[in-house]
Amino acid sequence: MFSAYEEALRYLYDNLPMFQRIGPAALKNDLSNTIALCDALGNPQRTFKSIHVAGTNGKGSSSHMIASILQSSGYKTGLYTSPHLKEFTERIRVNGEEISKSFVTDFVNRIRPMIEKIGPSFFEITVAMAFDYFASIEVDVAVIEVGLGGRLDSTNVVVPELSLITNISWDHKEILGDTLEKIASEKAGIIKKKVPVVVSERQPEVEHVFIKYASALHAPIYFASDNYHVAQGIIDGRVVYNALRGNQSIFVGLELSLQGFYQTKNIAGVLQVIDLLRKLKWQISDEHVRRGLIQVISQTGLKGRWQLLGTNPLMVCDTAHNPDGIKEVVRQIRAQSFESLHMVIGVVKDKDISIVLQLLPQEAYYYFCQSNIPRALDAGLLVEQAGAFGLTGEVVRDVNEAIRHAKRAASKNDMIFIGGSTFVVAEIDNL
Repeated sequence: MFSAYEEALRYLYDNLPMFQRIGPAALKNDLSNTIALCDALGNPQRTFKSIHVAGTNGKGSSSHMIASILQSSGYKTGLYTSPHLKEFTERIRVNGEEISKSFVTDFVNRIRPMIEKIGPSFFEITVAMAFDYFASIEVDVAVIEVGLGGRLDSTNVVVPELSLITNISWDHKEILGDTLEKIASEKAGIIKKKVPVVVSERQPEVEHVFIKYASALHAPIYFASDNYHVAQGIIDGRVVYNALRGNQSIFVGLELSLQGFYQTKNIAGVLQVIDLLRKLKWQISDEHVRRGLIQVISQTGLKGRWQLLGTNPLMVCDTAHNPDGIKEVVRQIRAQSFESLHMVIGVVKDKDISIVLQLLPQEAYYYFCQSNIPRALDAGLLVEQAGAFGLTGEVVRDVNEAIRHAKRAASKNDMIFIGGSTFVVAEIDNL
């Protein structure tokens, strides 16, 4: 029996394969482990209502926004997301409060015989833990973010009130498929029979995939970008959002704590989700929506999405790590005012990063680093690959040392950006 949280967590880290650390070797190509774990726990996922969220980019932000709005509406709201940045307990929250360390310890002690019997992955255990916790706390609803893909993701044992698919772009193609259609098919695997599905963005390359899956399952499908238009502007250096439903104004000049330009697509999907929940008799007012969006960071603890870390010099981090995400980040970098640009960048080694490197600004000076996980690409190899795309700089392997180098070199009118990988952002001191 484990008497301390740290001891129980170390057992999980040491004994269960973890995708964030070792990559595809941690994955299982069916849901049998999750089903067995849920059966052993009495199928807690059937005791609460849920909203299931998948997509390549934006699923984390969208999940947090939906949870914050539901919380603002008075619903006891669970939120399951991954990976965590600083502490394991970030993955499982109720009304923004992280799961207690004592519950984690107790859960590991209770489920240990099943762990040793079936040998699940780290992610499969965290999903089962989240379901068990939400059932024990008796949440009104839980927002469940898919870990990877959708069809075979461990979270895909829920039958939700509705599903949301945010965006389809290139990521994990060695696992999900080598075409956008194949990737979309994996994401579409969360669509359930007769359960409404929202797709945040109508993308011509893949919209037919979602229409086909939804039609086969008689699931009503809604493309949020058909019904909502969200645009951003900048006032006094802060991003504000305007939203329209058709010709009707939803809000004007709304300043969110989430400042990324890319949130326009996510907000449209979230507004469509809220519209459908209202049709299902959920009590959510316009003021609840405004308050939930404005307070999403304070109410849910979301970090690492165009997060301001300092001024003079301007210092920002973002967890974007695939081509579409990096493209949006670079677009926002180019909208800033600065003299020189400093980029602290690290990536993982199990992805083709050539497209990302092509997108990064050549005029910047780079500090190539690596996060402290086995999946991290060695910074020495990264500087070599980056050089082929005209990116110049120096190797400073430790993330925080690289940041210190950038801060020493930057003037007060410069900009420092930190990112390239979720795991680089996770290691920033005092994030």
